[in-house]
Amino acid sequence: MNTLENIASVFRDTFSSQPLLVQGCGRINIIGEHTDYNEGFVLPASINRYIYFAIAENGTNECHFHALDINDSYQFSLSDIKKSDKSWANYLMGILDQLQKENILLEGVDVVFGGNLPIGSGMSSSAALEAGFALGICSLFNLQKSRQELAQLAHRSSNNFIGIPSGIMDQFASLLGQRGQAIKLDCRSLQYEYVQLDLKDYELLLINTGVSHALANSAYKDRVRECREGAEAVAQKFEGIQSLRDVSLEQLEACREDMTAVVYQRCRYVIEENERLHQALHLLTNGEMEALGELLLGTHEGLSKEYEVSCRELDFLVELAKDHEGVAGARMMGGGFGGCTLNLVKKSAKEDFLKYAKKEYYRAFSVQAEHYELEIVDGTDIVRG
Repeated sequence: MNTLENIASVFRDTFSSQPLLVQGCGRINIIGEHTDYNEGFVLPASINRYIYFAIAENGTNECHFHALDINDSYQFSLSDIKKSDKSWANYLMGILDQLQKENILLEGVDVVFGGNLPIGSGMSSSAALEAGFALGICSLFNLQKSRQELAQLAHRSSNNFIGIPSGIMDQFASLLGQRGQAIKLDCRSLQYEYVQLDLKDYELLLINTGVSHALANSAYKDRVRECREGAEAVAQKFEGIQSLRDVSLEQLEACREDMTAVVYQRCRYVIEENERLHQALHLLTNGEMEALGELLLGTHEGLSKEYEVSCRELDFLVELAKDHEGVAGARMMGGGFGGCTLNLVKKSAKEDFLKYAKKEYYRAFSVQAEHYELEIVDGTDIVRG
């Protein structure tokens, strides 16, 4: 893991120029998982885990990227942007590709990046890469784009250049996060409002399974396809159905024989998760943390049993949390198949819970689980120009 100072120093030593410095934020999502690409609602927040960038224009048509955390480099010409076998480089090239599609003239850039945001942890390092680089490029070349426009551009890059049919939540949260606030985002209209994240005597902790997920794998794309199949089946019988966002449980039940059992399960989870989010907002407003924890457990049950995107390690950590009296609730967070659990823990019980969870996890899997204490911060931003 590298600091901003390390990134800037390596850049100056490598390219002999003064860079623009940017920090791209990771994010958590309190509730509303796998609902964004179904045009539903989400409740993310930007967190104090970053990818730091040092960026400068170089006066040529060539781009030079260096990923300091993994000591890997890639270079290419702006006149020949195409996907490479380096997935990290694709996230940066995709931003440039989208800008070129808008007929924006660019010149070559030199980039060094790294940070303290773990890859494959469910905190969306990919969106932090896209958001930080997009904001840096727009600042460097004085492109007049709002943060919401940048989130949409980064989302298009993920969909069209990277090839992941994801929703917009991650990029939106990274770019529009505010300190101490979660974002209630309508993923259809992109209307949003900030929600004060006052957890009373509780705090949110992440525990990392150490199992890295790959969002581009077929299982994620299968979930997207299954949800669309379900929505299309319901639309054959009911008017006004564009996505699962528009489907009620009663309508889904009426169409149960028109879809496979698996598609029905996927759809049921998404519809119930949208409802859980609205319940969560009410509980947050009223300070009902124990009830909020129960909703988190309900989300995990749905993700594990109905949506089938959990794994043995995630289920194990959630069960540990469920059995600990100092934890109101927990769930897997992110795309699934690995990454972190999100735990709503009493502040007074934090140390005891972490000791217990790490001990039991090591006993079961012979892996030392890392944990991350969170601060809800302002989103991706320019650090120094």
